[in-house]
Amino acid sequence: VFFGDSITDFWQLDRFFPARGYINRGISGQTTAQMVARFREDVLSLSPQVVVILAGTNDIAGNTGPMTPQQTQANYAAMGNLAKEQGVQVVFSSVMPVHAYTSSAFGMLHSRPPEKILELNAWLKEYCEQNGLIYLDYYAAMVDKRGFLRRELAEDGLHPNAAGYQVMTSLAQAALEQALMRPASV
Repeated sequence: VFFGDSITDFWQLDRFFPARGYINRGISGQTTAQMVARFREDVLSLSPQVVVILAGTNDIAGNTGPMTPQQTQANYAAMGNLAKEQGVQVVFSSVMPVHAYTSSAFGMLHSRPPEKILELNAWLKEYCEQNGLIYLDYYAAMVDKRGFLRRELAEDGLHPNAAGYQVMTSLAQAALEQALMRPASV
């Protein structure tokens, strides 16, 4: 199960992962708090082997009001713990960089400051290392030398285009294969 916000929601899994049967449970605009509330129904009820969680950008942007880093971290931990309790392998994806290279990307850097993205990604990586989870680093593959999302990977500065999803696909498939080689955690 791919679980997340609009970046997941817009990802045409059947197109990018043909004949894999992956399930998309992305909902546009959601924060980690909203995702925790639907985790049992949208993920655990499906009994997946692996959940790939991509979230956090809307927490940083304050889509449902201001959120502290600690609140976001607690929500990630809650999802990870729920999954592990059910024997579901967890892949936490990094928050992707954003850009303001186009007129349609106006405001992305203001609402999602690069330093906040880096801070959350550093915590996610460390959390995964400490808890035996897989950290899927989209950020490193998609960032340019200025610290922004590479222009050719998104028109609006946030949501990947086909080229962006292609980069993500190869990374996600490698993380899924890694997760499937691990024994169940129950």
